[in-house]
Amino acid sequence: MCGRARCTLRNDDFPRACHRNNGPVRSVNMDRYRPSYNVSPGFNLPVVRRDDASDSEGCVVHCMKWGLVPSFTKKTEKADHYKMFNARSESVGEKASFRRLLPKCRCLVAVEGFYEWKKDGSGKQPYYIHFKDGRPLVFAALYDSWQNSEGEMLYTFTILTTSSSSSLQWLHDRMPVILGDKCSIDAWINNSSNYKALLKPYEESDLAWYPVTPAMGKSSFDGPECIKEIQLKTEKNASISKFFTKKGAEREGSKPEQRVSTHEPVKTEKLPKTEKEEPETDRVDDDKKPENVTMIKMIQQSTRSSVIMRLLKMIQNQSFMKLFRRSQVP
Repeated sequence: MCGRARCTLRNDDFPRACHRNNGPVRSVNMDRYRPSYNVSPGFNLPVVRRDDASDSEGCVVHCMKWGLVPSFTKKTEKADHYKMFNARSESVGEKASFRRLLPKCRCLVAVEGFYEWKKDGSGKQPYYIHFKDGRPLVFAALYDSWQNSEGEMLYTFTILTTSSSSSLQWLHDRMPVILGDKCSIDAWINNSSNYKALLKPYEESDLAWYPVTPAMGKSSFDGPECIKEIQLKTEKNASISKFFTKKGAEREGSKPEQRVSTHEPVKTEKLPKTEKEEPETDRVDDDKKPENVTMIKMIQQSTRSSVIMRLLKMIQNQSFMKLFRRSQVP
């Protein structure tokens, strides 16, 4: 599927991108072309087609509306450009709307890139797909003309799609038919009967892609912001996680191994307190415990008392002896 594209090419870029440099180039309705970063069905977009009015190898750069309106559409009907903006390449040879256009109404669509949406849960995330070297992508397309009720001749085109390439299957199951070289471009625009070989997935490795703002989902959103790469939330979280994991590993890796020097005292960690052990600050010597202090005082007092009593007895004994001696003197 291809429903949005970027086309900011100049008028002379279109034939050059399609390798139409050898013959004359005519322009039709190119005044309607407005370069845009967000082209959608209903926009006027230049296509390159063969110049059937000339016998030479000339081409026409013709500005048409994106979204095919078959020529057999009733004039009273309103043009619906979203109904056929893509055509499945596998069935273009079967459906009447496209089969009759294959012989002589092939054209080329040159753009700088296209957008595709990836389903992400309940939402969708757009991606911008382009060539790595910046050259334009060239899509295979078919065009038709239809006259409306006012008599206006309207030229419209549809872009052919095919199954997605192996490198883009994760994004979407369909992709536009990309004609990657001059040979495939020549074969398509020159109405080769072997066109089926051209309608295949583009498997070369020169495509690149990246996520862009969901705001470009609105067709009114335009400008360089449409193709500015953004960082998805999951990528941000992964980057942050990776950053801290790396920093943590660096810190652990840069920690010097701690070695104990034999010339320095070894610091030991204090053992956890147990019920049997008491903190050092709360230890009291036995002789300083309150109950022991009281006992000591009592002992000291009793000791003093006994000494005094002994002294008194000694004094009394000495006084008695003196009296006794005096009584014995004649």
